Amino acid sequence: MTNILIIAILAMITILFIMLIFMLIGWRWIMKRLVKQAGKIIMTDSYQENLIELIPGFKHMGIQNALENNLRAETGDVLHRPFGSSKKWPHFDEITFIPAQTSPFPIDGDEDVDVKVTIGPKAKKPMKIKIPLMISGMAYGIALSEQVKIALATAAKNTGTAINSGEGGILPEELENAGKYILQFSKTEWGKEEKTIKRADMIEIKLGQGAVMGMGGNISPENLTGRAREVMGLKENETAHIMEHFFDKQTLKDLKELVDELRKMTGGVPIGAKIGAGGKIEEDIDHLIEMGVDFIAVDGGQGASVGAPPLLADDFGIPTLHALIRASNHLEKRKKKGEISLIISGGLFTPGHFLKVLALGADAVYLGSVMVFTVSHKHTLNALPFEPPTQSVWNEGKFKDTFKIEDGTKSAEKFLTASTEEIKMALRAMGKKSLKDLSKKDLVSYDELTAKMIEIPFSFESWEDKANKTD
Repeated sequence: MTNILIIAILAMITILFIMLIFMLIGWRWIMKRLVKQAGKIIMTDSYQENLIELIPGFKHMGIQNALENNLRAETGDVLHRPFGSSKKWPHFDEITFIPAQTSPFPIDGDEDVDVKVTIGPKAKKPMKIKIPLMISGMAYGIALSEQVKIALATAAKNTGTAINSGEGGILPEELENAGKYILQFSKTEWGKEEKTIKRADMIEIKLGQGAVMGMGGNISPENLTGRAREVMGLKENETAHIMEHFFDKQTLKDLKELVDELRKMTGGVPIGAKIGAGGKIEEDIDHLIEMGVDFIAVDGGQGASVGAPPLLADDFGIPTLHALIRASNHLEKRKKKGEISLIISGGLFTPGHFLKVLALGADAVYLGSVMVFTVSHKHTLNALPFEPPTQSVWNEGKFKDTFKIEDGTKSAEKFLTASTEEIKMALRAMGKKSLKDLSKKDLVSYDELTAKMIEIPFSFESWEDKANKTD
């Protein structure tokens, strides 16, 4: 029996060896035959039965639109796309900083640069953070896994910044590991326990966001499993509801009373609101001022979500850049600049983006999608090549159990640290020792329309001439 097995193995090895020799010797012939046959089909079949029909079809409709329409045809339900809009929005790339070289001069690389930020300076208990970058609200259970939330909370603490809870369940371990904690007060039944509210260093009333505006949603038991259901107080087969309003027949007076109640309950931490940036942003800001908020978080049209309907993500809202300029200008017009903090998010992925947002009037930046990809870092290799890399971070991800908290913490922490160091280097290159010295006077744009809209110099013109016109 052993001899027969040996003979069989040797025979298989011999066959494989012969096949390999044939491939090495005849690969050119094989490739030529394949190309010739494929070319004959493409060049002779009629257009209606030719695969190249895909080229004008996709060019006409767009590959993403064609594929998403097929998903709609498969389910007959509202499509939910992760990571927000994929359209090309006006952005920050056409803006550049002005270096200090002859006078003033750059700051020595050994000198420290102050990048500390205070949110809600007029609040009884302002929130002070060491860096201007905060981790945005990403929901436990609805979006991220337990391991990822703990890793992000720990990274935020280690870098001296804050993390937002998001509208999912409030994970006890996240609270334990977090330093500065922002409670997102959402239109849900969960996340409103008094002890959690009193633990918060800041409370953000979620009225809307960039990817879904002010709409809510329902999460079925099949799409929300595990411990998250217990944390959120859901029964075995209960659907999780995110509503569109906090109150029946809701009014601005109701929301103002909510702000006052939360301020009293917390002893005076900053109470603010988050909105998706829309065409009436000045009106929205006036209403928030009327509510008595300490900060306003504006999520631009590029803002993302774990699963937003493409219609809301692509065809509602205004670009983050436009929203930032209008919000900053309006707060200044209302003489609230420096009293009500402005936090910006939506499509911000690099230290350059972050710093430009701060130069244009924001007090701090929320980071969402970029943190999902940096906290996962090498964990994405567990899912690739047959699954999307985010399958290692979602609560329902197939590879969530392979995520190691310690590794995720280090990756997120290093990204925040590296980004902050780049920001400090950029400030030194502009001759500045503090983030407080930064303003839009430190910017130019090589796009004439962008320069005109923001009221910064167009790089083809003399900076001095532009400055004189502005004055």
